Amino acid sequence: MNQPSTVTVILTRIWSYLKAHRWIMLLAIISMAIVAASEAGIPALLKPLLDKGFGAKEQASRLKWLVPLAVIGLALVRGAAQYASNYLLSWVSNRVLLDLRLHMFQRMLHASAFFFQRETASAIINAVVFEVNQVLNILTGVLITLVRDSLAVLFLLAYLFYLNWQLTLIVAVILPIIGWLVGKINVRLRRLNREHQRLTNELSYIVEETVGGYKVVKVHHGEPYEMKRFAAMSTRLRGYAMRMTVSGALAQPLTQFLASIALAAVLVIAVMQSTTDQTTIGGFVAFVTAMLLIISPLKHLIDINQPLQRGVTAAELIFGLIDEPLEPAGGGRALLRAQGKVEFQQVCFSYGQANAPTLRDLSFTVAPGEVCALVGQSGSGKTTLINLLPRFFDPSAGRILIDDVPLTEYRLTDVRSQLAFVSQEVVLFNDSIAANVAYGQTIDRVRVQHALAAAHLTELMAELPDGMDTSIGGNGMRLSGGQRQRLAIARAIYKDAPILILDEATSALDAESERHVQAALEVLMRGRTTLVIAHRLATIERADRILVLEAGQIVEQGRHAELLQQNGRYAQLYHLQHQSQQVV
Repeated sequence: MNQPSTVTVILTRIWSYLKAHRWIMLLAIISMAIVAASEAGIPALLKPLLDKGFGAKEQASRLKWLVPLAVIGLALVRGAAQYASNYLLSWVSNRVLLDLRLHMFQRMLHASAFFFQRETASAIINAVVFEVNQVLNILTGVLITLVRDSLAVLFLLAYLFYLNWQLTLIVAVILPIIGWLVGKINVRLRRLNREHQRLTNELSYIVEETVGGYKVVKVHHGEPYEMKRFAAMSTRLRGYAMRMTVSGALAQPLTQFLASIALAAVLVIAVMQSTTDQTTIGGFVAFVTAMLLIISPLKHLIDINQPLQRGVTAAELIFGLIDEPLEPAGGGRALLRAQGKVEFQQVCFSYGQANAPTLRDLSFTVAPGEVCALVGQSGSGKTTLINLLPRFFDPSAGRILIDDVPLTEYRLTDVRSQLAFVSQEVVLFNDSIAANVAYGQTIDRVRVQHALAAAHLTELMAELPDGMDTSIGGNGMRLSGGQRQRLAIARAIYKDAPILILDEATSALDAESERHVQAALEVLMRGRTTLVIAHRLATIERADRILVLEAGQIVEQGRHAELLQQNGRYAQLYHLQHQSQQVV
């Protein structure tokens, strides 16, 4: 997700978001130009005051009043322009921030399953929620400084040339040297920023793991281990932060030292010019004042280096996410409601060229309305097989068909509309019960009630103060394990899809709840093509067909009684589980 790029490329991409608001940007730049031009106004007002404002002449008397009034007027103009530039740039930058955040989240939603396997949740959260704020810093503080202070330097340099071009040449010689030094520092800062970003993601992941596994941490006394892990990563992060500070802080003292050399040379030459009447007191004071004023915007431009590099690094991460390849959109063929025939034809799949194939030349057909169970040891390919059906992944060879048409010819959204999925790893959202049941669809309260009743949740609804409008917390934390499982089943009932995938959907239920839910599932499965991943073989004895997988291949298939009579791999697994249950 984080792909190094040049500053020019990053800023060009940011401009692609900015150009929609270019007229507002232009007004902001004009406002900043007025602020920058006012920098040269102070020394310009000092020169006539010092040269002609002291004395009893009528002109001197007039200048004594005009110059102070001009200073006040200049301050008013400067203040109004500064406010306008800050407001306009803030409006633009927050609009761009919104666009970037929406584009990232949209791309994340439509990224392939490989993306979610490759990236940690903490890294994605950092990019979408936190790192995008670094780009906001570029668009506000950094951009203001770059434009306003750069213009201030140009205006002041122009005024210095107007006053005394010989002295200004000294300043002009120093500036390229400063630029060269800053460029050298930039290279190191960008490398440190990338490493700092990587370590920040790793630190976030440690926190994410600890929070998610707090029960295991507490039961196994893992607190010292987690503390040691967190402290070690935090210490490394602190080290990189200090190295960034050291590198960034070098620019300012070096700039000040070079500016001091230039000032010393100016003083010497100015004194020499005064002996030959080449400069006046007012001209000299105005020149020194303008030169001192130029140091402040130069300092700002130097100080901007570190946040700019940090912002560019953050932008690399953001655009890396925005450029993440989308999952395939599918073909143009519509599929309103499938009959339910599912066919795998010589399907092969591997999670990478370096990995062994997970599925090997797999072929079978499930008739409409048939209940087909998949059994086998862990790693046999059951989960991979069902992940191919909604096209989370595509086969590396072979093809999958629904109603005799390859999946790739259907629109992806239509394919997934035909599937309902209930897993032992229940996923619920921090919303109401009704919103979770009707997730992704319009909430029909009557249908929700029927789905809840079919999943044997009517009694729970009666106990809750807000009924189906009750919020269940993050991942249903306010419900018991059995209630969460039944709520996931109610979601599948509500969807009313023709193809049903069950991944040991009753595993988290007690005996009483399992009896009720099993009856509800049997009603749900009627007339629907059902693929069942079974870990407890006793739950699939009534399946129409059982496929036994081993090393990604079908080694046996048939009904429960037929497979027991064959006394093969299925019979071994069944008897082994039966003996284990008797021992328990």
